[in-house]
Amino acid sequence: MSLFQLILVALIQGITEFLPISSSGHLILLPGLTELDDQGQIIDVAVHVGTLGAVVLYFWADVKKGLIGLPRAMKGRTDTPGARLAMGLIVATIPTVIVGTILHFTGLSGAMRSITVIGWTMLLFGLVLYWADQKGEQIKDSGDWSLRDALIMGLWQVLSLIPGTSRSGITISGARQLGYRREDGARLAMLMSIPAITASGILLGTEVAIEANAQVMRDAAIATGLAFFSGLLALSIMMRLLRTTSFTPYVIYRVILGVILLGIAYS
Repeated sequence: MSLFQLILVALIQGITEFLPISSSGHLILLPGLTELDDQGQIIDVAVHVGTLGAVVLYFWADVKKGLIGLPRAMKGRTDTPGARLAMGLIVATIPTVIVGTILHFTGLSGAMRSITVIGWTMLLFGLVLYWADQKGEQIKDSGDWSLRDALIMGLWQVLSLIPGTSRSGITISGARQLGYRREDGARLAMLMSIPAITASGILLGTEVAIEANAQVMRDAAIATGLAFFSGLLALSIMMRLLRTTSFTPYVIYRVILGVILLGIAYS
């Protein structure tokens, strides 16, 4: 794969993974709307590992707290902030792991990788984000995250298995509908991405690892590094903007892109 395409794929993943505009949808669209070859699952896994590293570094204080509380959470104890966070992330991830595994092994996940599906999900879930952001109260912070809220947000996250939905966008929609402040809702959505991306990476990574050779591994390493730095920059910018702005700019982008894709799909 050319260096240009590696840079392009890594930048797309890094920028769109955390913004509520769907990284998977954009990665599918890249070869679909250009003459570039499909980057393949190995590179897809590599750039997701890169953005996983970015979110872990950015929220390291929360990640560390959750890791410390994980042993207590595994025993069913939630008597410390770290244990409550760890248990919440476990509860929020289980629905996506179950449904994602079913979709993967039945082939349904591949069947949904189309411009038509992405066009509709871009448009409809963009409007859902707008509705949730405008109607949702701002009365909760991340410290108020209960197991009930974690499960509800986890069920919202299941919808992200449909290409073009946006994992961050749909979980933020769930958080805003539950009354979380914009920045705190985004924080919880980003923390939820850690176990979700890890589970997906393990599932896909074990399948494609046997196909890798020295050249592919070199390309994957480059893509991982570039996705890490672009993802860290995009995440930093978004979290700062959320202190003063709403999600409306992302909604406008999604609606415009969705209409364009539907126009292409049905023309």
